[in-house]
Amino acid sequence: MAEIEISTDRKRLDIDLIHAFLSASYWASGRPKSIVERSLENSLCFGAFIGEEQVAFGRIITDRAVFGFLADIFVVEKYRGKGVGRKLVEAMINHEDVKGLKLMLLGTRDAHGLYEKLGFARVPGSDKMMSLFANEGD
Repeated sequence: MAEIEISTDRKRLDIDLIHAFLSASYWASGRPKSIVERSLENSLCFGAFIGEEQVAFGRIITDRAVFGFLADIFVVEKYRGKGVGRKLVEAMINHEDVKGLKLMLLGTRDAHGLYEKLGFARVPGSDKMMSLFANEGD
């Protein structure tokens, strides 16, 4: 597989791909394209690319100071299981605008193992929410 490039350049994002995936997902089923576009405008967005093809996406809703919520993360089906998701999330949580936030949250129904490998822990009492806390000394 060719090299995976992670980019925050909004001009490269394939809005049609993102909308199609999200509107068919379990967490954003039926989400209108206008809402997807507005959510992207108000988030720190990440695309994963192989050449010019977008193969994954994720965004962080954040104040860029204390808190961030990872949302709408997906990998196109034919690229799953090849490390794309891990590389994308690593780039997201290590991005200069959010690295060291006191708290990052995300919700997942089926990818707990991936996020646990990156330092996230399950939130007690929830089967979907996961958290990542910065070290107290930071």
